[in-house]
Amino acid sequence: MNALGEAARGALGLIVSGDATLWRIVLLSLEVSLSAVVLATLAGLPVGAAIAVGRFPGRRTLVVLLNALMGLPPVVVGLVVYLLLSRAGPLGELGLLFTPPAMVIAQTVLVLPIIAALCRQAVEDAWIEYEEQLRSLGVTGLRAALTLVWDIRFSLLTAVLAGLGRASAEVGAVMIVGGNIDGVTRVMTTTIALETSKGDLPLALSLGLVLILLVIALNAGAVLVRDAAQRRYG
Repeated sequence: MNALGEAARGALGLIVSGDATLWRIVLLSLEVSLSAVVLATLAGLPVGAAIAVGRFPGRRTLVVLLNALMGLPPVVVGLVVYLLLSRAGPLGELGLLFTPPAMVIAQTVLVLPIIAALCRQAVEDAWIEYEEQLRSLGVTGLRAALTLVWDIRFSLLTAVLAGLGRASAEVGAVMIVGGNIDGVTRVMTTTIALETSKGDLPLALSLGLVLILLVIALNAGAVLVRDAAQRRYG
């Protein structure tokens, strides 16, 4: 119990003192995770909406596949991205392996199916309600999909937040493609795993606390934005 108390005091001390190492890791984590979520959102929302509105052969199979991809094993994604970016891989010439962009790519692959699948379900529900109205106005296909995405944009924050939660908690994939290099690719989750194994509990606890607070703050901010928009636009 004393050891835990000392570790907790040490963790708070690192946060309050503005420890340079801690906050460098936090900033890199935010940069990687937010970049991945933005890219996954830009790609996932149109894909999910198009599947929701479209009617084509193999659609049901595609929906099942998209839902299944929500549970992609992170280490498998990390391995695939590693093979693509390694010197012997097709993208090896880019020199991205063991860099933050490689970590962004891995997290984007993990997050994209989550956002696309949740968007598909939300847009499909909206399509059932507004299909006749949109068809009467001559709005079909991709235009209808994008119209519905815009109409339920605040509800889609849930999908984006789910993707952010997956990205911010990721360890396996970013460890494989980033290498957990100190000062280069070391993010909060990989540092927590490393420092815990080394017995440096104050740094691990401080990063864990910051990670939890950041997730809570981002979710609270999204809820406030959604509630404010709903009050304004009805």
